[in-house]
Amino acid sequence: MEQDRLDAVLARIARIPFRARFHLRPPEREYVAVRGMDAVRRHARELIDTRLGPAHPAKDGRQTPWGGHPVFRGQHATATCCRTCLQINHGIPKGHPLSERQRAYVVDLLCRWIENECRAP
Repeated sequence: MEQDRLDAVLARIARIPFRARFHLRPPEREYVAVRGMDAVRRHARELIDTRLGPAHPAKDGRQTPWGGHPVFRGQHATATCCRTCLQINHGIPKGHPLSERQRAYVVDLLCRWIENECRAP
C-alpha cells in the first residue's frame, strides 16, 4: 500500500486520544533494532493471521497484550487490536475471515507505524 495513504490513516487515528498515547518503549525499540523490520513484518503477519484473521478470533477484544512486542503496541496505536476496532476505525466488518488484501493492509499499517516510531526521538 502507498506510504502516503498509510500516513493519512495513521494521522487520522493519532487524533484519537486513546490511540495517541501509545508509543514504542525502549525494549520494543531495541527489539526492532536487533531483529530488523523484515523479522518484525514476518511476526506481524503471523500474529495477524492467527489472532485477527479468523472470522471469530478467540478472545476477541482481549487477545492483544499491551506490550512486549512492537506489533502488540502497534495494534493498539493503530486500532488493529481486535475485530471491533477494525470495524469501527477501518471499516473492515466482523464475522468473516480477513481477506489477503485486508491482512496485507493491517500488516503494512502496523509496520509503517513501527517504522515511524523508530525514527522518532
